[in-house]
Amino acid sequence: MLKDNYGRRFYYLRLSVTDICNFRCNYCLPDGYQCGESIAREKPLSVAEVNTVVRAFASLGTEKVRFTGGEPSLRKDLVQLIETAVNVDGIRRVAITTNGYRLASQIDAWQRAGLDQLNVSVDSLDPQRFRAITGHDKLANVLRGIDRALELGVSTKVNSVLLREHNLAGFEQFLDWVKVTPVSLRFIELMRTGDNRDFFASNHVAGRDIEKWLLHTGWELLPRGRDAGPAKEYTHPDYIGRIGLIMPYSWDFCAGCNRLRMSAQGALHLCLFAEAGIDLRSAIASGDHRDLAALIRSAVCGKSAGHQLDRGFTGATRNLAMLGG
Repeated sequence: MLKDNYGRRFYYLRLSVTDICNFRCNYCLPDGYQCGESIAREKPLSVAEVNTVVRAFASLGTEKVRFTGGEPSLRKDLVQLIETAVNVDGIRRVAITTNGYRLASQIDAWQRAGLDQLNVSVDSLDPQRFRAITGHDKLANVLRGIDRALELGVSTKVNSVLLREHNLAGFEQFLDWVKVTPVSLRFIELMRTGDNRDFFASNHVAGRDIEKWLLHTGWELLPRGRDAGPAKEYTHPDYIGRIGLIMPYSWDFCAGCNRLRMSAQGALHLCLFAEAGIDLRSAIASGDHRDLAALIRSAVCGKSAGHQLDRGFTGATRNLAMLGG
């Protein structure tokens, strides 16, 4: 079992498959993706290399793999990546985090490949606000994709970054939607990175304030699964959907950490806000998942107790796209 020096066990791998994103979210990449490289030129892990990574983690007890980015749907071989992970012994759940741009046209193929969980970023249910935040007039298309995923029986979560000046006024609209829509809607605290200090100062909303409101209005905290993400999830008898809160600034956020991240180029990140990843590309390229597993196990012993976000530490994270959904 993969375990660090603080007794935390890691059942969940976030595997980035590209750094490129086609949205220009104001809290993440407001000027778009600027490096000018195609996916081929960024040299992400191949399908065979992803297979080696997933087999190594599975041999160490990892049960869930989430493909992230950037935007994973920009990979033309995403279906093959899903199939690869699904067919690894020990992997119980395969998920994707997406901005939903191509969801309506691709979710059927993803579901046939074995995808069983989906996270979609929807930062507003108002078309004009959605466009102002993301740079794209695609809300109706994204919502069609979510409806289709639900029809196919894919467990669906919706991520919304809390932004005081941009979407907090639409909180009631989100609640009305969750009342009749069977999704888990997770509100995410805006995190400070190396590039968003001024934006953070004017837009950060403390998740604990929303948590107090939820508990006061009859919402109840659900138990957390061992391969679940970082959200606290709440249920209410009058709502079909659920509400989740991801609060990285809460005092106990890191105590329950159960996930590691691999970058699109094969660097292992022990923390989403670590200074730098551990380059494992050569070990991955060798194709020997046992040797790779040994390197991963050794590296995890160096994982720190916490991310220190409350002290203003952002590590090497320049923008939220680097966090992989």
